[in-house]
Amino acid sequence: MAEAQALADREPTASEIRLVVGASSAGTIFEWYDFFIYGTLAYILKDAFYDVDDPTLGLLLVWSTFAVGFAFRPIGAILFGFLGDRLGRKYTFLVTVTLMGIATAGVGFIPTVDQVGIIAPIIVIILRVLQGLALGGEYGGAAIYVAEHAPPDKRGFYTSFIQASVVGGFVLSIIVVLLCRLVIPADDFVEWGWRVPFLLSILLLIISLWMRFKLSESPVFKAMKEAGETSGNPFIESFTYPGNKKRIFVALFGVAGILTTIWYSAFFSSLSFLKGDMRLEETTVEIVMLIAGGVSMSFYILVGKWSDRIGRKKPIIIGALATLVLIFPIFWGLGALANPGLAEAAERNPVVVTGEQCVTDPFAELFDREQTDCGKILGTLIASGVSYDFVEGGELGVTVGGEEIAIGEDWLADGSARTSGLQAALSEAGFDFSRQTPGLAQLAGIIALLLCVGMLSALTYGSVAALLSEMFPPKIRYSSMSIPYHIGAGYLGGFLPLISGIIVASTGNVYSGLWYTWGVVAFGVIVAWWGLKDGPPRDFEDDVATA
Repeated sequence: MAEAQALADREPTASEIRLVVGASSAGTIFEWYDFFIYGTLAYILKDAFYDVDDPTLGLLLVWSTFAVGFAFRPIGAILFGFLGDRLGRKYTFLVTVTLMGIATAGVGFIPTVDQVGIIAPIIVIILRVLQGLALGGEYGGAAIYVAEHAPPDKRGFYTSFIQASVVGGFVLSIIVVLLCRLVIPADDFVEWGWRVPFLLSILLLIISLWMRFKLSESPVFKAMKEAGETSGNPFIESFTYPGNKKRIFVALFGVAGILTTIWYSAFFSSLSFLKGDMRLEETTVEIVMLIAGGVSMSFYILVGKWSDRIGRKKPIIIGALATLVLIFPIFWGLGALANPGLAEAAERNPVVVTGEQCVTDPFAELFDREQTDCGKILGTLIASGVSYDFVEGGELGVTVGGEEIAIGEDWLADGSARTSGLQAALSEAGFDFSRQTPGLAQLAGIIALLLCVGMLSALTYGSVAALLSEMFPPKIRYSSMSIPYHIGAGYLGGFLPLISGIIVASTGNVYSGLWYTWGVVAFGVIVAWWGLKDGPPRDFEDDVATA
C-alpha cells in the first residue's frame, strides 16, 4: 500500500525526525497552553467575567464555559479532519494553531463584567468556541504527522512526545502564572495581571508558526496524493469504511474515554481540589503541580517506548484497572496531607444537617430561583470544603460532633454572614479554614501522590497517538481518529470539572465527584479489553489482512 511503499522508498533521517517531533511537540505545547491557561486561572476569571455572589456558582460557571470549548472539539475534528485528509496534514495544523493563538490572546483583551456586563461572558464563550474548534483539529494533525514520519518500530516512542507535550502545555501555563505572580503584586494580578498570560499567546503563536513552516508534508499523504488515493469525503468514509464503526466505538470509549477522564482527574481535579476544597495557598499549589507535571512528562515517553515492545493494549488496561483501585485512595491521601486539620476535624466531629427541602441548587442565583434555607446552609458548607451528612425532617439545624450550632439571624439573608458565621462555629470544633502551607514532608507526600496519578495517566495516554494512527486507514486517518478522540475528550473529559462539581454540590462530599471518573473508566476498560488487539504493534495494512 501507499504508506508502506512511501516509508520503504525514503525513511526520514535522524535530523528530519528531530525536526518533525520537535516542531510538532512545541506547537502542541503552545496550543494546549492556550487552552489550559483558562483553567489555571479559573479562580480569578469567575470574578472577572461573572457577576454572582455564590462562589460555588461562580466556579461552576467558569467550568461551564471551559466545557463549551470542549463541546466544539468534535466539530473541529470533523472540519479539520476533512481538510487534513483532503488537503494535507501540514497546512491544516498551521491553521489550527493560528486560530488557537488568536482566540486565546483575545481573552486578554475582554473587558470585565463590571465594565460591560453580560457582554463579557458572551465574548468569552465565543472565544472558547474558536479554541475548541482549533483544538479539535490540532491533536490529530500533530499525532498523525509524527506517526507517518516515524519508523514502525519507534512509532510509540516518537509519538509519545505529543502526549508529553499536552502535559507540557499545562506545565507551561503554571510556569507563566507563577512568573506573573512573582513580578506583579497580588492585588494587581487579580485586577489586571491575569491578562498577561493570555496576551503571551501572541508570542507563542509566532514561535509555533515559525517552527511549523519549516516542515514538509507527511510522506504518507504525499504518496497518496501522487497516486490519486486521497479520500473524496473523509467524514462519510469514516463511517462507511469496512469495520470502521467498531474501531470508532472502541477508540471513543475504550481509548479516549479512559485517557481523558484520568488526565483531567490527574491535573485539573487535583488542582481545583487542592486550591479550593483543601484551601492550600495558591502559589504552593502551583509549584507542587509544576513539579509533579514536569516529572510526569517523562512517564509518557517511557510508556510510549515500552508500547513499541509489548503492544499498545497492555499499558492502557493496566493503567485503567489501577485507576479503579487507586483513584479514591490517592485523593483521600491528598486531602489528609494538604489539610490534615480539616480531614481530622471532619472525622472527629462530623457535621450533620437536618431540615426539610434540603437540596442545594447551585444555579439558583443564575436562574433567579429561590434557594431554600437548608439549601443555603448546604451550599456554604460545600463552598467551605466541608463534608456533611443529612437527616430529613424537622426544623433546620446543624450539629458538629453532636453539638448544635446556633444559626445566626442574618445567616439566611446574607451569604457573607452565613459563611463567616458557619466557619467561625466550625473552627471552634477544630476545622481550619485558613490558607494552608504544609511542611516539607507533607509537600513531598502530595507530590508523590500526584506522580502516582500522573503515572496512571501516562499508562493510558502515552501510546495513544501511535495506537489511533495504526487503527485507521491512511486516506481517512485524520478524520477517523480525530472524531472519536475529540468526542471522548470533548464530552467525557471536557465536562468532567463541571459534572464533578455538580455531583459534589449535590452530595456534600468533596470526594464524590470522583465517581464520574470511576464510572467512565470502568465502562472503558470493558470496551478496551474487548475491542483492542493484543500483541506487538501492527500497521493498519496488517490489521486488514488478518481481520
